[in-house]
Amino acid sequence: MTSRMTEIWVGLFVAAGMVALFMLAMQVSNLSTYSNADGFDVIARFDDASGLKVRSPVTMAGVRIGRVKAIRFDDQTFEAVVTLRLGKSHTTLPEDTSASIYTAGLLGEKYVGLEPGAGSNHCEDQALEAELEGGTSNPADCKGNGASNVLHEGSHITLTQSSMVLEKLIGQFVSKFLSDSKVGNKK
Repeated sequence: MTSRMTEIWVGLFVAAGMVALFMLAMQVSNLSTYSNADGFDVIARFDDASGLKVRSPVTMAGVRIGRVKAIRFDDQTFEAVVTLRLGKSHTTLPEDTSASIYTAGLLGEKYVGLEPGAGSNHCEDQALEAELEGGTSNPADCKGNGASNVLHEGSHITLTQSSMVLEKLIGQFVSKFLSDSKVGNKK
């Protein structure tokens, strides 16, 4: 009877260990926090998206506000086209928001960091243009709702900074060092 009880306890212990390993695997792979539900997609183009992966975080001010949904190569412009899925609660980001690819730590995973732009107001822009041209602007003539232009489904982020590749930086440093030492030896 005690042998049977010991086998049951060992079985429960092994099952609990398997559940714990599964939970750990889900946490490490970020699959548990990935949801493709509510939100909207924006597009950003980068010259180099090295190391960026689908499901990489999209952050602003250090807080995750979305995930990378897709990465593809554009044969016409020779750029990486990255689709960012932002949460539906982030619909007030200015249209001139910029995107950069960063590395978490020295050799950590890559992520996209967003910086909000100035968020110009369409009506204010029209009034400024009219004033600079020597004319006046009637607020009633303004076509728009008076709200700042914001990112929405299908928007394109035009201000981007590509991924820094450690190997390229080291290569540039070594090349510069060697060229400086050759110049010093000739003198």
